[in-house]
Amino acid sequence: MKILFVCLGNICRSPAAEGVFLHQLVERELNEHFVVDSAGTGGWHVGNPADRRMQAAANRRGIQLPSCARQISLDDLSEFDLILTMDDANLAAVTSLASEAGRRATAKIKPILSYTSQFSETEVPDPYYGGEEGFEHVLDLLENACSNLLDDLSPPA
Repeated sequence: MKILFVCLGNICRSPAAEGVFLHQLVERELNEHFVVDSAGTGGWHVGNPADRRMQAAANRRGIQLPSCARQISLDDLSEFDLILTMDDANLAAVTSLASEAGRRATAKIKPILSYTSQFSETEVPDPYYGGEEGFEHVLDLLENACSNLLDDLSPPA
């Protein structure tokens, strides 16, 4: 199963989702069953590592954020099985890209928080212009959503 997490610039929310999901895969010994990546709808930060504040928040939880920013491409819509977006703007951008790709776009596109059970939010807020608590809240949201996603995708034991 190939999963792509998408946010705006690919330096805060989507690399955090990728890192959280990878961490949970290792914990559940399921990493050989998944390919995981992240991308942004914009290309401003291409080649950069995750935001240092997001890395610090993730590190405090024992989570590594290994990816470098990249922009989503038309090929991603056929390469990945599932594309999970962080907010409504990301969902609209990826859906528009899928329309452009036409029948080549075979990935299922969904908001990541459609998998949350613990929170009422429908969008992962962008913590970029806020304080440390924003990064922690994003990780709380993503840990819950990724855990439920993994429950949904994992074969019964």
